[in-house]
Amino acid sequence: MARNDERRALLADAGLAVLARDGARGLTHRSVDRAAGTPVGTASNYFGSRDALIAALVARMAHRLAPREGVHAELAARAPTKALFADYMRDIVRRLTQDREVALALLELRLEAARQPAIAETLGAWQREAFAADVAFNRAAGLPGGEAEIALFHYAIDGLLLDRLTTSIDPGADTDAVIDTLVDRLLPD
Repeated sequence: MARNDERRALLADAGLAVLARDGARGLTHRSVDRAAGTPVGTASNYFGSRDALIAALVARMAHRLAPREGVHAELAARAPTKALFADYMRDIVRRLTQDREVALALLELRLEAARQPAIAETLGAWQREAFAADVAFNRAAGLPGGEAEIALFHYAIDGLLLDRLTTSIDPGADTDAVIDTLVDRLLPD
């Protein structure tokens, strides 16, 4: 069987769907095959172990959650203000909430990482890379704040996403208004 990128992406997308729907315990090579509509054994051929499957899912999440082309360049071209930083945060939240399946899969993997060191290692590497990219963008755009403020925003956005994707403490709260308040209160003037 040819090992092509399209088939790998199909299987990884199916794995993310299974993870979002059934949780980490429901993620098996067979469940991925069923979700992808491929013959039994296909996922095993592409991803020989559960760790390989998880690594493929993390890579696919990174691809699906990547910013649209040109978004960072457009943002970086603006004056470095709190409003710019808020728009940057809004873009991150938008990507995560618009691809609910991937966001739920990410939350599932983060929970599973607390129990499985191999998942913690794979997911942690990706998260550190994303954090470093956020810090680099912040510096390149001349935005206020540094690594500590970026970390605070990651913590806050994690909570905001959990609230938006699960049971909300305030379903009527406007996400953009929450982001504006976070930026106003967490970033120095």
